[in-house]
Amino acid sequence: MIPNQLTLFFMTIYLLESLTIIVQSSLIVVVLSREWVQVKRLSPVDMILISLGVCRFCLQWSSVLHNFCSYFNSDDDLWYIAIIWEFTNTLAFWLTSLLAVVYCAKVSSFTYAIFLWLRWRILRLIPQLLLCSLMISCVTIIVSAIKHYIKSQLILQLPGNITKTETLRTFLEKYYIGQHLAMLFIPFLLFLASTILLIASLCQHLRQIRHHDTGHSNSSMKAHATALRFLAFFLIFFTSYFLTIIISTKYILRHKTSWFWAGETIIYATVSIHLTSLMLNSPTLKKVLKVNCCGPKLPESPGTARP
Repeated sequence: MIPNQLTLFFMTIYLLESLTIIVQSSLIVVVLSREWVQVKRLSPVDMILISLGVCRFCLQWSSVLHNFCSYFNSDDDLWYIAIIWEFTNTLAFWLTSLLAVVYCAKVSSFTYAIFLWLRWRILRLIPQLLLCSLMISCVTIIVSAIKHYIKSQLILQLPGNITKTETLRTFLEKYYIGQHLAMLFIPFLLFLASTILLIASLCQHLRQIRHHDTGHSNSSMKAHATALRFLAFFLIFFTSYFLTIIISTKYILRHKTSWFWAGETIIYATVSIHLTSLMLNSPTLKKVLKVNCCGPKLPESPGTARP
């Protein structure tokens, strides 16, 4: 099928966004893996970031393969790519929510006993929490396999067997969509609660700094203001990503329409911006980006005199 001009435009934007996300994910994995080899350890945040980088890399490739193969060919034989996409997408949600929980535990200034206990426990259980996220996401493989089996049964049903066809279609719409949304909604709630708590903590601390301002707290206020802007940015774009995923799941669009490709463009624009914000907030990744962008410092020539 030859795409029209509007579809071709959105396809091109989607492909460029996908390449950007693949490069960003690869950079996160390579830089943090090198840091792991050199230092022999990773911080809790870096553990999650490297896992998220691998997940986003696989997610984007499966998205590109499934979308383009479905557009130019029948998608009946692409169920295994769709299962990979649904698994990695769910895992990305859990990893993002875990990252928000860790940020909240590390940075927030709450002094409640239960909060201090949670902070102490969470920062020591990151490997176990990563494994738990992986195991929970594996449930989507079973759900997705059931969905594709029911879909194949719908296709094989004769037109005259209306009752069985309608029963399968109703089961598919209510069971699968409900299960899929639940798998995404739970980690999103964790992300939302952690981010709001962290914003409240930073706002409270910022008010305390202003109240006890002695003239030497400008740098601290700027750091807190920057952190608040980052969190607001983080909250807006991840919420936008969640809402676009929900809309695309609830109102399934055909792969051959321009609206489908427009929706994909919006979804993966938010993913790329989200990865960019994570890279700029990571000290290790930010240091590498500065070195690569500014270039190495040129050595002085032997004849150059020092002032």
